[in-house]
Amino acid sequence: MGHFGGFGGANINQLMKQAQMMQKQLKDAQAKLAEEEVTGTAGGGMVEVTLKGNKEIVAVKINPQAVDPEDVEMLEDLIVAAIKDAMAAADNLSSELLGPLAGSGLF
Repeated sequence: MGHFGGFGGANINQLMKQAQMMQKQLKDAQAKLAEEEVTGTAGGGMVEVTLKGNKEIVAVKINPQAVDPEDVEMLEDLIVAAIKDAMAAADNLSSELLGPLAGSGLF
């Protein structure tokens, strides 16, 4: 019973090295996500939301023409739609950067 399912010490060391390399790749990808920016829009560009790749909101731009005191609900809906659009763009960026690591079991 001195064997661990056929894994010798060399195999365990190799697995540890692979895990450390994947953790470094994950940290690098997360750092890049924190730097990259994506933009979501709604209403033909009337509302624009900019997020970092890690989904931190950094800017909201509203075209003055979108501001109608008689229809505040429309502006609210446009803001929500722009945020959803930006979140989808951030998800795509995340998949692009983290894709190779997704099956790694590290997250």
